Amino acid sequence: MNLRFTPEQEAFRREVREWISTHAPTEVPPDAGRARVEFERAWQSALAGARLVAVHFPARYGGRDLGWTEAFIVGEELAVARAPEIVNRVAINLVGPTLLEHGTEHQQQRYLHRAITADDIWCQLFSEPGAGSDLGSMQTRAERVPGGWRIRGQKVWVSNAQYAQHGVLLAQTAERAGRRPSIGYFLLDMDQPSIEVRPLRQLTGEAEFNEVFLDGAFVPDESVVGDPTNGWAVMSTTLGYERSTSPRQLIVHSILLDELLADARDGTPDPSDRQDLARAYTELLIYRLHLYRVISALDAGRPPGATSSAVKLFWSEMAQRMHDLSMRMLGPAGIADGGRRQRNFLYYRACTIFAGTSEIQRNTLAEQVLGLPREARLATA
Repeated sequence: MNLRFTPEQEAFRREVREWISTHAPTEVPPDAGRARVEFERAWQSALAGARLVAVHFPARYGGRDLGWTEAFIVGEELAVARAPEIVNRVAINLVGPTLLEHGTEHQQQRYLHRAITADDIWCQLFSEPGAGSDLGSMQTRAERVPGGWRIRGQKVWVSNAQYAQHGVLLAQTAERAGRRPSIGYFLLDMDQPSIEVRPLRQLTGEAEFNEVFLDGAFVPDESVVGDPTNGWAVMSTTLGYERSTSPRQLIVHSILLDELLADARDGTPDPSDRQDLARAYTELLIYRLHLYRVISALDAGRPPGATSSAVKLFWSEMAQRMHDLSMRMLGPAGIADGGRRQRNFLYYRACTIFAGTSEIQRNTLAEQVLGLPREARLATA
């Protein structure tokens, strides 16, 4: 994709925009708990009925056999219309593309269609309390048993685990040999008595994230993706998609910039605010070009790879600067709109942590893109 969409893609955009304009709900439950999840589940089901979820997936699973550019267009139009997000983002953005690349036909047939319709919700069980984003330090273990694996350990920062039917999970499958452990990539049935989910209250007052305790949870052999001792390859695919393919952050922060510019016109901005507004405008343009580069590569059959860390690192630190500017410009009025911008400011404090911390992104870029030796990275840390 160059900087212009094709006539066919623009026609598809008009189709998407028209459908959203006539079907998007006018009221969204403010509650961030189960009521909101069930509302978003019904909304995703309606989108799936119009075949507007995962349009880049094969048609036999409920997609349209279109490209990543068309999937980007759907996400962009949903965000521009301020329509609700799909609830099954982990499944559509991460699990689905990973299974299409590494999964078996049985796994694809079993999971993908129900993920598109939101009949099954998915969560991602990667981070751990003592490791965070450092997956090489994970302690969760998978023990070989007849017919499958028994999982013991603890995961944390698991979004929507309390509502999920399935999860993608990483666990050690052999004794550590060298710097990295052997890990497996498992498709976990969350409805087991040996799994305990404990919601975590966030800075915003919501409980999107959870701790998950695994005390002998079972995964059959048919639910292991790829080589159970080389889940690193599968995991890298998932993280590449997680960090680089969603247009929503671009639109969210473009809308925020419009609001900040309106604030500046209505008042007398500080000279430093003018500079920060110019920086935000420039960074949003750069971020858009980053996304176009990734989408172009995906449509050409090239996975995002380690360069996705540059995209995630860039947008997350850009977002924090913009929300800092929002609070500084508004001052006490920042809570006057029901606290929306204040809530967003608090929420985006976490964006340099979730989906891999900024420190991890820099290490990934240093090692896998720039080719720096580990000793050099440690010396400059």
